[in-house]
Parts: sequence; C-alpha cells; structure tokens
Amino acid sequence: MAKKKAAKKKAAKKSKRKPNPAFMKPLHPDAGLAAVIGDKAIPRTEIVKKMWQYIKRNGLQNKREINADEKLRPLFGKSVVTMFDLARIISKHVS
Repeated sequence: MAKKKAAKKKAAKKSKRKPNPAFMKPLHPDAGLAAVIGDKAIPRTEIVKKMWQYIKRNGLQNKREINADEKLRPLFGKSVVTMFDLARIISKHVS
C-alpha cells in the first residue's frame, strides 16, 4: 500500500507544467492602465494580478461585477463590468 502512494506522488511531481512564453513576454501599459498598475513593462499575468490587487484593495468587487472608480472608468468605458471582461479590457490597453 505504501508503494502505491509513493508512485502516485512521483507521478504528480513529473507532470510539472512549463509556463507559456507568450504569457511571460513583457508588455507596456498605456497611460490609463499605467495610472493603476505602474508604467513598467511586465508580463500579462502580473498585469492581471496587479489589477485584482487594486480592485480588492479599493473594495470595487461586487460578486462577479467590478465597479469602476475614477482611475478605472477611462479603462472600462462604463461604470460596471463583469470579471470576465477584465482580460479583454486589459488586452486593449497594452502593447
């Protein structure tokens, strides 16, 4: 029985995923997005992480909706967006 558990642990360790290089490419935010996350070129994954940190820190999340404050309204184009729209919005504001 102990051998089966050890075999399962080894199998789990071998299936380590490598990150997709496209996600790790540094992207430059435009002026509107830079006001929220900073103006340094960072990977898309870090941009999304910083956006969520900003949203949670300012209490802008309401279940699946994100309420825009003065910094986010120019990015979103409206006062409320869903969390599923966030990736699409971010892609419009990076190069």
